[in-house]
Amino acid sequence: QLQLAESGGDWVQPGGSLRLSCTTTRSSLKYRTIAWFRQAPGKEREGVSCISGYGGVTDYTDSVKGRAYIFRDDAVNTAFLQMNGLKPEDTAAYFCAVRKFGFGDTCAYEENTFDSWGQGTQVTVSS
Repeated sequence: QLQLAESGGDWVQPGGSLRLSCTTTRSSLKYRTIAWFRQAPGKEREGVSCISGYGGVTDYTDSVKGRAYIFRDDAVNTAFLQMNGLKPEDTAAYFCAVRKFGFGDTCAYEENTFDSWGQGTQVTVSS
């Protein structure tokens, strides 16, 4: 398992932007699928975006398509989620997770296929 740390969460007004970061300092994220999940109060955790181990596949949940961009910089062991046009319904704790080896260059959100999770970073969107 990797030790992951998220950062970048903040309070923003509707329409604002944030860049979330997910990094590990003791291991490498190279070749590992990375996903962002979020959980709002009283709701189940949901997959938001993922990027495959080689970066060839990305995916976004419908509610953030066109507003979010996931990318990775393996040289610094960091994955990013750029979110623009933030809405109040984006308010949630955002978690990054790293998928186990063995799934090829694919993206998915089945939580039992991820073996490393961060502690989360809070995003609050309100006026």
